[in-house]
Amino acid sequence: MLRVNWNYIKGLILLGLVAFLYAFSSQRNAAKKVSYFDVKFLGENNLFITHDSVNKLLIQNNETLVNVPKDILDLNSIENILRSNSMIKTAEVYFAENDGICADIIQRKPIARVHSKDSYYIDEVGDFMPLSNNYTSRVPLVTGVVDRNNLINVFNIAEEIYKDEFLRSHITEIHQDKNRLITLKIRVFDFDIIIGELKNLKEKVNNLKAFYQKAQKDRTLNIYSKVNLQFNNQVVCTKKENHG
Repeated sequence: MLRVNWNYIKGLILLGLVAFLYAFSSQRNAAKKVSYFDVKFLGENNLFITHDSVNKLLIQNNETLVNVPKDILDLNSIENILRSNSMIKTAEVYFAENDGICADIIQRKPIARVHSKDSYYIDEVGDFMPLSNNYTSRVPLVTGVVDRNNLINVFNIAEEIYKDEFLRSHITEIHQDKNRLITLKIRVFDFDIIIGELKNLKEKVNNLKAFYQKAQKDRTLNIYSKVNLQFNNQVVCTKKENHG
């Protein structure tokens, strides 16, 4: 007599039921429409691009998100549209709770602003970054002879300033002459800091800090017109004419 394995049959029925419920749930979920679109700016949250700008960017690319069935949306396509904006570094788009869609956006970070023939930012990786109508970043100004297609020299000094707390709080301007020699201007006092070439830059910065600390202690920072760091292991200062 053939014995029926009821446990096996029950297992098949249960497996089929689970598969049916999963398919039904997936189909029902896919048919749902997007109820809202939320933008989150991560990091320092400087609003070079706003929520409205993000929405306009999507509309310009014929991407309407709210009240659209979730199953027809291509999240990768939306991410690529957002990343095409010159102010956006990265964008991650994903489905959220209550049938929403979220976009996590990290904006690009400027570390210097060129004000020469053209005006634009240099970002944290040394690339050209346009100015924003929404926000102005307080970063050192770059003047003089600057080639947009060759920013490496001014980027190197701008990056050093950005990473160094002392320089970041004191330096307001980077000037590059036609020979790519660098001069810095300081926030409070009106002397020029002559860097020259960027070789041995760390040593020059250390010499500047040592000079500044001593001159500040001696209360002599206001008597100089130039502080020259081009010479090995020394700081050569030029006094103003009325302090000769």
